[in-house]
Amino acid sequence: MSTLLRLENVSVRYRTNHASIHSVKDLLTSFANPFATKEILSDIRFTLNAGSSLGILGRNGCGKSTLLRTIAGIIKPSKGQLVVNGSVAPILALGAGLEMELTGYENIELLLSLYGKRATPVLVDQIAAFSELDDFTLRQPVKAYSSGMTARLTFSISFSQQCDIYIIDEVMAVGDMGFQAKCMQRIHALQEAGKSFLFVSHFPDEVERICDQAILLDQGKLILKGSSASICQEYRKLF
Repeated sequence: MSTLLRLENVSVRYRTNHASIHSVKDLLTSFANPFATKEILSDIRFTLNAGSSLGILGRNGCGKSTLLRTIAGIIKPSKGQLVVNGSVAPILALGAGLEMELTGYENIELLLSLYGKRATPVLVDQIAAFSELDDFTLRQPVKAYSSGMTARLTFSISFSQQCDIYIIDEVMAVGDMGFQAKCMQRIHALQEAGKSFLFVSHFPDEVERICDQAILLDQGKLILKGSSASICQEYRKLF
């Protein structure tokens, strides 16, 4: 079984301004170092094999979203090694990557081009059909969409890609029950085709439904890893 993803002692640190420095003048007249380093992730180590799906659990602020953004290539690790052996489709936030001033159709074309795909009429029709957004809605600027409509468009475009790893960050709860069920069906179909998922959720039952493995983060550190059932049970004990 091939390894799609490998993290070796990955750490992420941010520089924070703790002295209210807002201009060059403030910086030059400050007698102390106004910046501090805050570690968000510390020495994260795990692997993801092809065909496996990994749930990521932890309290708010433990570093889950930072970890996904690092894997997606948005954030560069401060230390350690991150190896991704495959293509990635990130769904990191509601409406992530969408241009609010563009129409639904224009956003489909834009995001497909960023994925390196041509927006053929057949593919656009497939995305529109999956989203269940009608022609009138898709001709409107995305800024006029509700959160549920935005979620439908985001998921539909991302799920139209044939990628090795799909990254989903706490956005499954958006949308009505019918669309959530459709997304779950699509996830299971992709898993049966050998695709892998990295899935962040505050709902352990969802993690158990989607993932065979899971990790538990606490204050930026990986404290447990194992089967999704065992890690979800430990996560429930936190509360």
